[in-house]
Amino acid sequence: MDRITRWLRPTTTAHAHCDLPCGIYDPEQARIEAESCYKIIEKYEASTDPIFRARAIHIKEERADLVKQHLDVLWHDYFKPEHVAAVPNLHELFWNTTKQASKVKASVDKADAQKLLDLINEVDAAWKKTGGEEKTRVAGRPS
Repeated sequence: MDRITRWLRPTTTAHAHCDLPCGIYDPEQARIEAESCYKIIEKYEASTDPIFRARAIHIKEERADLVKQHLDVLWHDYFKPEHVAAVPNLHELFWNTTKQASKVKASVDKADAQKLLDLINEVDAAWKKTGGEEKTRVAGRPS
């Protein structure tokens, strides 16, 4: 029986965000992770404990990677070609924001984390300008 289950077991595992697609896209997910990066850098700076600091860097890197993942889903699944007409710098905005998330992943500079938050605010404005709140949030959710 063990041989049969090993033989039938898939050899490749696929991972996806939601590729249903669920239709719920919101830059808030990226913002929360970016805010975590900012706060972790503050805690890192305030500590002299090398073990705590190493853990902080590891967790910050994970959070920065999640920022990139959330932005990627928003960019590829929510934004459409017609949105570029409303937000002409959309491509450059996402390029710069994901590059900044990579910089935060490799940095312990609060200014880098703040710049990421500022760029996510611009992404949020683009999302709202293209109807994101009305199109992708469940009715009744507070803004």
